[in-house]
Amino acid sequence: MYTTRRSQYNPLLQPVPNKTWQSVATLNGCPIKVGDTLQMLYRAIGKQDPLLNPPVYTSTIGKAISEDGNHFHDTELFITPTESWEKYGCEDPRVTYFEGKYYIFYTALSNIPFSAENIKVACAVSSDLKTIEERHLVTPFNAKAMTLFPERVNGKVTALFTIHTDMPPAHIVVVQADHIEDFWEESFWDTWYANYMSNTLNLNRRDDDHCEVGATPVLTDEGWLIVYSHVQHYFDEGRRLFGIEAVLLDRENPFKIIGKTTGPILLPEASYEIYGMVPNITFPSGALLHTDGVLDIYYGGADTVCARASVVYKDLLATMQDTPHLVTRAEHNPLLLPNTSRTFEERAVFNPASIEIDGTIYIIYRAMSMDNTSTMGLATTKDGVTIDKRWDTPIYVPRENFELKHGDPNGNSGCEDPRVTRIGDTLYMLYTAYNSIDAPAVAMTSISVENFVQGRFTEWSTPRLISPYSIDDKDACVLPESFKDGYLILHRINHQICGDYLSELGPNGRMLNRCFEILRPRRGMYDGLKVGIAGPPLLTEKGWLLLYHGVSEDGIYRVGAALLDRNNPTDVLGRLANAIFEPEKDYELYGQINHVVFPCGAIIRDDTVYMYYGGADSVVGLATFSLSKILDLLLPKEFTNVVR
Repeated sequence: MYTTRRSQYNPLLQPVPNKTWQSVATLNGCPIKVGDTLQMLYRAIGKQDPLLNPPVYTSTIGKAISEDGNHFHDTELFITPTESWEKYGCEDPRVTYFEGKYYIFYTALSNIPFSAENIKVACAVSSDLKTIEERHLVTPFNAKAMTLFPERVNGKVTALFTIHTDMPPAHIVVVQADHIEDFWEESFWDTWYANYMSNTLNLNRRDDDHCEVGATPVLTDEGWLIVYSHVQHYFDEGRRLFGIEAVLLDRENPFKIIGKTTGPILLPEASYEIYGMVPNITFPSGALLHTDGVLDIYYGGADTVCARASVVYKDLLATMQDTPHLVTRAEHNPLLLPNTSRTFEERAVFNPASIEIDGTIYIIYRAMSMDNTSTMGLATTKDGVTIDKRWDTPIYVPRENFELKHGDPNGNSGCEDPRVTRIGDTLYMLYTAYNSIDAPAVAMTSISVENFVQGRFTEWSTPRLISPYSIDDKDACVLPESFKDGYLILHRINHQICGDYLSELGPNGRMLNRCFEILRPRRGMYDGLKVGIAGPPLLTEKGWLLLYHGVSEDGIYRVGAALLDRNNPTDVLGRLANAIFEPEKDYELYGQINHVVFPCGAIIRDDTVYMYYGGADSVVGLATFSLSKILDLLLPKEFTNVVR
């Protein structure tokens, strides 16, 4: 698990109106360290050239310099088309310092209309990265995105590129030679091409994926780290999704994959990734691994700007290899099963809230009868694992018109999915109220801590709806303290987690009338379909830990984690790129709803988080994890030491 953080200085480079050669776009930057500076080679697009027939946007390669890695200046035109095989553009440079020279591989466009036969790889050679001394057409066939390893691999000059990029299916391939000059010889390629399929790296997860070389290889202690472009649903324009992933290759054998990400590191979310010449693009073009363990990934946003995102390398590496899970299931799961001798919970028990009072953990769970009416049951535990007591009757039942069953006598209705918060001497319970006809709504009730502990459950206050009528609203809680704008209510509308502040929680308080976004689904990731809170956020030394359920496009419910600012919890400080918990056991995979883990509350004891959850909408389970470990993943010290 790891957190991806975009640079606060993004975009690092953007179009400059008064420099015509880069007035339209500056994208796909590849950085390289030169002395005390960082130099960036990038693709620049200027206005259409009226002397070309027909006029087209022509790409050149620019260069910029930075002393701090954040502010780039002295942009200059570095490589322009001079040869017939690049007449219509030089695109997407990848620069490597190798055996005393800089080798800049780029895509060369020889003719229009652009097609496979006129899109090939070229290379420029420089001794000082100030002047170009040689140029060569490299591939005699369609290819793009070539990059050179910065040192020989097992004695061979080694490179990666994407073959048949414009006549898919494309493949990422490895090429090795005795001398760099072999790459300039057509006879070398004739021999290599005859058996090119034996040199491919298969990085696709599905048949309709498209992978393309991204950054120059980075040498690590574990092997060669390759950051590459992974496009989901490439052949379906309406679903096509450009992401960034990584693979680890053996240090001595670049054909051997020893680790790989299982999902995107980055997808288009920021405005400069969504809007531009080609919308919704994040395309990797460079990577640097720093001594502090931070991996900087450089990429093009919407084919218009250069940007950077960072991950902690050791955390990324852990997801690429088989490492122990962060979360551990309780040995005796499920903790609670339906009790067929009790009518109110005969069908299912699931989606539990939890609250600790004076050393006892109270588990308030959703119970379902055979006619699909939901009520609230209660169980307690002192050690967090062993159930000490379980009530014979529900502690909370439907009583208002908005939660009493209407229509089908066996239709779903009642009080669902509680979230409980203590504020002073009062417990506030927010839950989903449903009468089987109207849209699900958020209801709120309260009870004093004393009455709750004493079992006086008739003292729950009369519930009221706090979400607007006729709007599907669920997954709500109140945070346990007041902020400058009031009490923050988290809830879910349109598959996203949003918030609103209420100044009054009592019976005279207003309804929710705002939905300012806190977390949205990330299309193409494990939480790409919808997100909703788990339980109320947990206050930690680094901020509010928000656990949430993320639903993928194939309907699997997993648990994710985010960190919210201590004083302004609508600000997200970090969000893990992958799930911390997912359905694996039979009681999570099969039930009323298959493939579901769904927590509604968690407890912190020392450094352990106890997360109570529903499995497959049928049983109650427990999973635990280290608080300090998850906080280190969400807000790594590597990110706080240096501002990037």
